Amino acid sequence: MNKILFFLLASIYTFNLNAQDLKNASYVTSTGEKVLKLEFVLPVDKGIAWEYFTKDEKLRQWIAPLAHIELKTGGYILTNYNKNESLRGKHMIRLNIINYIEGEMITLKVKLNSNFSKKVQSEDQNLQEIIQFSQIDNKHTKITSSMIGWGKGADWEKTYKFFVKGNEWTYNEMMKLFKE
Repeated sequence: MNKILFFLLASIYTFNLNAQDLKNASYVTSTGEKVLKLEFVLPVDKGIAWEYFTKDEKLRQWIAPLAHIELKTGGYILTNYNKNESLRGKHMIRLNIINYIEGEMITLKVKLNSNFSKKVQSEDQNLQEIIQFSQIDNKHTKITSSMIGWGKGADWEKTYKFFVKGNEWTYNEMMKLFKE
């Protein structure tokens, strides 16, 4: 009986490691705050996974055709989906780096631009994305992205739904790099 249970658990564990599916594990905290939480496993060790978030050439492979990072507390990530512009173009997105622990986590301050209502832009003070890197084994790293700091009301609901769709699309683009 124990051998059968071990075999079943080992099979499930191996299947989950190889799965490239993005899991939406979003929830509401005990104090009523929303957390947009996305999880997935990359088939690489934690050091390589970290590089996909912290090296310009790796960011350009999945996040946007134009990307630059200044990795430091108080640094930033600049991206632009329009490859015909520049990182100073009108469609440039800037994410400030609040903090990071090398190889373990990075916290980004999300700045809402003119694509969002004036109401959420003026109310936004705390919208952040926390990206965590957890080594499963020497060939698999779990990435957990948690967005926190959402406001309340219809405009914030619209903003939340935008980021659910956008973040899922972005992380699926990353996972495509590892699909055979």
